[in-house]
Amino acid sequence: MRQGDRDATQPQARDRAEPAPPTATHRVDSGAADQCAQDLGARTRRLLAEAGYLTLATADADGTPWSAVLQYAWLDDPPRFLFGSATCSRHSRHVAERPRVGGSLFVTGTSLLDVDGAQFSGTCRELTAAEVDRYHATFYDAVLPDPDARTRWTLPPAALLPPADHRLYVVEVDRWWLVDTSTWEQDRIDRRVEAPLAG
Repeated sequence: MRQGDRDATQPQARDRAEPAPPTATHRVDSGAADQCAQDLGARTRRLLAEAGYLTLATADADGTPWSAVLQYAWLDDPPRFLFGSATCSRHSRHVAERPRVGGSLFVTGTSLLDVDGAQFSGTCRELTAAEVDRYHATFYDAVLPDPDARTRWTLPPAALLPPADHRLYVVEVDRWWLVDTSTWEQDRIDRRVEAPLAG
């Protein structure tokens, strides 16, 4: 099987003498917020569909960091990544000791403004035997879309369970950030904005 921070700004305190905005302004702001959420959702869907690989950041029990590039399958509701790995790999050993993980993925394009990326945090674990049966085809369909390659390289479910040397893992994503493109053109500062998880 092939194996593969965020800047925060504090809101400005409002002048106490400033009158409350009219109701119409609230309606406009709500609509703008809805549009922003839709845009973030569209960007998230593009990243998940096109990136193909993610970088998984792990640490051992002593906090020594590591990162690994991995192919993934994406599951919705709740949001999860699936990946496959050998149990002897460093990131697999880290997950067994310390399941909290972070990660990132990105896509490129023909111009600088086509580049996009996301960071995430979550909890990682091995799939159970029942989950391997449920998601086996989903995982291999995603990482081996070519039927001939899938036939050649797919491991059977039994080869992904103890005492075999490989496992399928799941990252249960709990937070998701995108590059904040709203101000980059003005000041060239790479900020992040926390986005709703794709459903």
